[in-house]
Amino acid sequence: MDLKALIREIPDFPKPGILFKDITTLLQNPEGLRYTIDLLAEKCADLAPDYVVGMESRGFIVGTPLAYKMGIGFVPVRKPGKLPAPVHQVEYELEYGTDCLEMHKDAFKSGCRILIVDDLIATGGTAGATAKLIQNIGCQLVGCAFVIELKDLNGRQRLPDVPIVTLVEY
Repeated sequence: MDLKALIREIPDFPKPGILFKDITTLLQNPEGLRYTIDLLAEKCADLAPDYVVGMESRGFIVGTPLAYKMGIGFVPVRKPGKLPAPVHQVEYELEYGTDCLEMHKDAFKSGCRILIVDDLIATGGTAGATAKLIQNIGCQLVGCAFVIELKDLNGRQRLPDVPIVTLVEY
């Protein structure tokens, strides 16, 4: 299946000069959505994760059905103040300033095998921060999976040396 044909490109969003890769058109296509989740599950099966971790918000959309398909749990990583129980937190650098991500402290036990999932890897900042958060709490990052990779932005360089699965490259 040609996933690129199902991904809409929107020029100048969210700011001039950006060509946004919009997965909503992929998600609304039943065959495309099924194919995407099935292919990610197939490509990530040998990593044998205990949990999928997805970042707010499109990581939830891709990560939850992937966890279901793989028969494992899903854990959300969110922006500050969105989770109700005590959290682990990591601060990370943005192009201009810093941001922060949080995950519940009781999400999983130390030593669990974790697969990070998101719709897209661009500069790798959010995925890299999530990897740091996972490693800081003593879990094993077994890999990262993305529907889309923007190769020219070199996001892989901000990730630990783990297998990285992508379905579509631009």
